Amino acid sequence: MKKRLNKKILVSITGRKQCDWSSKLDEIKKYKIKKIALFLEMFPRNQRKQIYLALLHSPVKKIPLIHIKNDMGWKEFKFLRRRFRTKCFTMHESSFKHIDKWKGFHKMLFLEMNKDNKIPKNVDVSKIGGFCIDMSHFKIEQKLWSKEFLYIIKREKIHRYFKCNHVNGYNFDTNADIHKITNLNQFNYLRTLPDFLFGKYIALETFNSIEEQLKFKKYIVKLLK
Repeated sequence: MKKRLNKKILVSITGRKQCDWSSKLDEIKKYKIKKIALFLEMFPRNQRKQIYLALLHSPVKKIPLIHIKNDMGWKEFKFLRRRFRTKCFTMHESSFKHIDKWKGFHKMLFLEMNKDNKIPKNVDVSKIGGFCIDMSHFKIEQKLWSKEFLYIIKREKIHRYFKCNHVNGYNFDTNADIHKITNLNQFNYLRTLPDFLFGKYIALETFNSIEEQLKFKKYIVKLLK
């Protein structure tokens, strides 16, 4: 179990500004990391082009999980799939408005549910690959017994739907997610979650440095062994 988790958990490039992704990429080069996750949602198109170019000149060979931005086009998906062997493109409920332009990739799309106790009528996980369970979101939804929680639980037995995850921190007192980790205990909620949620690709979704993420990964592996 421990060995499998060590392979499943991916450090990630996250952030909003050029300094966020470039500093993480410098660390990836320092540690010679070949497999990562990539969160593109907050980066505009011109920034994404710079990220891709920098990745081509990095040790990174595989990016199994990429969190997309809705303005991404089919050619962008094709490039990422071909060059970095991406298996899971994770998306939000709002992305269902755009899936027609991503034909050929529908079964590689995985839904991250919101946590607002609302599910738009056009959301249909059967049209795509399945769920990307954001673990802290699920914990929040579980405590509230929300519509999102029930939507997921009703599909528990469809194992192919549960292929990938986002992992960040969680505050038990405020029932809130945490994207800037300040204490390893903020991952302890993971021990309370059902096994069926844990997929093949588990991406750390925090704004922390790669050096810190490597420590988080080690802690989570030990926590869940």
